Amino acid sequence: MVKSRYDTATLDLLSWEAPEVAIRFEAEEIRAATLQAQICKAVSVALADCGKSRDQVAQEMSAYLGVEVTENMLNAYTSPARENHNISAVRLIALAVVTGDHRLLSIGPDRAGLAVVEERYLSVIRAKQMRDKAAELADLAATEERRARGAR
Repeated sequence: MVKSRYDTATLDLLSWEAPEVAIRFEAEEIRAATLQAQICKAVSVALADCGKSRDQVAQEMSAYLGVEVTENMLNAYTSPARENHNISAVRLIALAVVTGDHRLLSIGPDRAGLAVVEERYLSVIRAKQMRDKAAELADLAATEERRARGAR
């Protein structure tokens, strides 16, 4: 049966793409000349995307951390010109939790060639590592068996 080009009810299985499992910003979103400027852009994007006011985010971060975080501090964290007001790792984590924007956690790992993934994918990743190791061991065993047959 051929799908009609006017048929919108039938799913096209060939057009399906696997969802991205890595949690990260698109490169264009936070492109910057320095790591500090990249983090400032990421903080700015997260604050803009979260749907909360900066004052509300500051209050929630304060409650989460048990120390005062102000709206002015958040504003300074978004400005690359404020070189003496870099966001700390602790506050970056709090910002990710409060805004729900876990892409903030990917900036360091991305620079190190790593990825942030949802915990629900860890078992799948471990299973793939185990399959890869099993294939490697099977290849080694096959090599040893060929050697044993050749040594006769």
